[in-house]
Amino acid sequence: MRLFNSTNFHPLLLSGFSGLEFYHPQISVLFCALYLVAIMGNCTILIVIWVEQSLHEPMYFFLSMLAISDLGLCATTLPTMLKIFWFTYQEIHFDACLAQMYFIHIFSMMESGILLSMAFDRYVAISNPLRYTAILNGANIVKISLGVVLWAVIVLIPAPVLIKQLKFCEDNVLFHSYCLHPDIIRLSCSDHRINSFLGLFVIIITFGVDSVLILLSYVKILTTVLGIASQEGRLKALNTCVSHICAVLLVYIPMLGVSIIHHFGKYAPPVIPVIMGYVYLLVPPVLNPVVYCIKTCEIRTHVLGIFQNISN
Repeated sequence: MRLFNSTNFHPLLLSGFSGLEFYHPQISVLFCALYLVAIMGNCTILIVIWVEQSLHEPMYFFLSMLAISDLGLCATTLPTMLKIFWFTYQEIHFDACLAQMYFIHIFSMMESGILLSMAFDRYVAISNPLRYTAILNGANIVKISLGVVLWAVIVLIPAPVLIKQLKFCEDNVLFHSYCLHPDIIRLSCSDHRINSFLGLFVIIITFGVDSVLILLSYVKILTTVLGIASQEGRLKALNTCVSHICAVLLVYIPMLGVSIIHHFGKYAPPVIPVIMGYVYLLVPPVLNPVVYCIKTCEIRTHVLGIFQNISN
């Protein structure tokens, strides 16, 4: 069996929906519509928060970061996806694939870190409202934001470096129309246990730890809310968390589905992992702005005001 190192390995081939190539133009219409909704929705969130002085608060600053990470996911995956579905151009250079993989996972990890920051924001706002502005002041918000970004950037640096050390066979076809870490190391003919362990370790110390801390935050929030005397007060406090809970579910449920499929879906139809991969990367950017525009009164009011001004 012929082996290649990463420097002379022939270009990788991205995949769409195997067996449905004839319908790729029609499928591309759906994807374009989803990307359009995601881009317009997240840009609207950013513009509204930027323009409206009343929204210059910690919760909305973290929401802006979530919108930026969603736009980053769209910008990272859209070019190769359009190449596949519009032009049936499958080739991608190995180094370009590693770069795309790196940024996809960075933005995914940033989303998780931002959701944890938003959970902390809700915990402080409900459990310790008198010290809210003191705890979440400008300096601390900047520190939290830089920590989320730098943590994602630094913890993922070993992934492309270790992949460059692997040897590859002649099989160069990826499962998706974009590059993911498990998909690339699957092509290797050399021992990639270190790479697999690294991937699992990164998931545990990021998504795993974040999800546990988010859950603990909501246990504390629920304990505080149950201590509020009036039912109206309890409902008002919980209502401020609804949008964030939906955002958490939109990120973690598809991620859990992808993980289950990769580990236990060996006998599932090949199209299932592909669909779950698209769900994992597209559902949060598409639905996050929709959820926040519907469930957050302040954003909904300002968005409606903008559209009324445009129509007039």
